[in-house]
Amino acid sequence: MIYQGKQKIWSDYQKDIPDDHWFYVRSCIRQNFFPAAERVYLDILCKDLGRDVYENPYHTTCGGIAYHNECIPQETQMTIIARQFALMTEAGYENYVCSCVTSFGLYCEAIETWREFPEVEAKIREDLWKSCRREFKIPKVIVHASDLMYHYRNEIAEKAALRLVNVADGSPLNVVEHIGCHYAKMFPSKGVGGAEYPYVLAGMIDSWGGSIIDYPERRHCCGYGFRQYHVKANRGYCVSNTHKKFESMEPYKPDMIITNCPGCAYFMDRWQYVIAETTGKTYGPDRYGIPVLTFEEVAGLVLGYNPWDLGLQMHQVALEPLLDKLGIKYDPAKKYDGPDGRKLVPPEFPDNIKCC
Repeated sequence: MIYQGKQKIWSDYQKDIPDDHWFYVRSCIRQNFFPAAERVYLDILCKDLGRDVYENPYHTTCGGIAYHNECIPQETQMTIIARQFALMTEAGYENYVCSCVTSFGLYCEAIETWREFPEVEAKIREDLWKSCRREFKIPKVIVHASDLMYHYRNEIAEKAALRLVNVADGSPLNVVEHIGCHYAKMFPSKGVGGAEYPYVLAGMIDSWGGSIIDYPERRHCCGYGFRQYHVKANRGYCVSNTHKKFESMEPYKPDMIITNCPGCAYFMDRWQYVIAETTGKTYGPDRYGIPVLTFEEVAGLVLGYNPWDLGLQMHQVALEPLLDKLGIKYDPAKKYDGPDGRKLVPPEFPDNIKCC
């Protein structure tokens, strides 16, 4: 594509992101897969950057997994969303930020549906009132959590304790960015850069000193796909999608992968173990695999957070080789220390992918 055409497309996919005052909702799966990531996200926004971010302890899942697995109808899922919006309204906020890209896609879907079919919105409002006596306003702005981190990327860079460079030679780390399908492919106009040129993660890496890898399967799905995974017989399809991505990125020798989707982070991390155990092949140097991090974890490392406080011990692929490249000091003896001081049960190590 000619440069002018790319610039025109890029200009069509910019987001007006307010600088402060956000109502935040967590992801049901992110806090199970990587439980420290969302706490770190709030610490970065509220403590490091001084922003007003409010979380209501009574918010729930968006219902997305059940909806996409056809376990609940759209009306039920929309009523769950309406209750989330009601909690925001009651707290006095109008800017809404969600942790999960599936939630982000569904919130956008609900709002667009209500705009096109006001009778559906009226029915959802009636159902919400009947079920829990609540009313809501539609958010003035709705963003994904990675949008906010992108918005603050330069401010984080100014406060950074390190940059994404190899301390041994000063070269930028080679980074694969993976965008969750529900972030930009469902409603391209809602994501930074749209579906073709999403910049939400690449912008962070550019600001923090890394080098983005462009490779043939850059926009290929991680393979999660809800029913493709939750129906056990379909899981071979999931792993084959991830395998295709790893085969495509392997020649470019990535130092790390960053994602903005809880499912993508989980599967690109865990499937490396599956591929190694079933085929004997690993994709990182010295049989360690390619570290996969969430954008919150990467921001935490850049700001100097302790790796174990970030929850990096919850990853299947060992993060220590990446920490060594970045020159980050860590205590291996404290890797499995629980927050209450007790030792966590260490995992069993696999046969074909190395762990520290």
